[in-house]
Amino acid sequence: MKVLVLNGSPKKISDTMCLTTAFLDGLNDRNVHEIEIVNVIEKKIAPCHGCFGCWAKGDGQCVINDDQNAILRKIIETDLIVISFPLYCYGLPSHLKAVIDRLIPLVQMKMKEENGVVRHLSFFDFSRLKTVMISGCGFPNSEGNFDAAKLIVSKCFPNLTSVCVPETPLMNIAEATPVSEPKRALFCEAGKEYDLTGALSSGTVQALESLMIPNDEYIRRVNGGSR
Repeated sequence: MKVLVLNGSPKKISDTMCLTTAFLDGLNDRNVHEIEIVNVIEKKIAPCHGCFGCWAKGDGQCVINDDQNAILRKIIETDLIVISFPLYCYGLPSHLKAVIDRLIPLVQMKMKEENGVVRHLSFFDFSRLKTVMISGCGFPNSEGNFDAAKLIVSKCFPNLTSVCVPETPLMNIAEATPVSEPKRALFCEAGKEYDLTGALSSGTVQALESLMIPNDEYIRRVNGGSR
């Protein structure tokens, strides 16, 4: 299986990527998958010009000659996309959002309606493609905070499994090791589960999204409380 990881953090080793890396370790525990990580922040990706020149060409490539075209080719060839990003203003970091805005070359102007939803037809067969979204935030809970990000990713990528994790700054704090290491281990086991079944059970997702420390304790520590 070809796995394309889009790291949307401006940092290579971010709080969220700590969890994503653990998931990938479990996913490739049998060492049978081809995994490529693209650090989006390192790529030159211009904003979409809205010219629709890609629809005239119909070859899955953008008329803007930058790094996005290489990403588009990788998406066409991959079996699993793992989108990893920290929550920014209840959405996606701008450099990752630019990648999503520039996915238009993969679809046609022609549309179809299914179950009351109108979508563009694709130039390519993405029926095999699956997507895992792993997003972390600094809030002490995930209630409502990830709604916008999940909606965007679910509309743009097929067969989505989303994992939204609160309290992720704890992943890179030495004193939090007693709670961060069990969380990392859970993500590794989840990767193994996805490798075997092609999905994550609701119980697994619930465990991955659970709090590492109580809500009120997290808030107190973030606010500088000593007791």
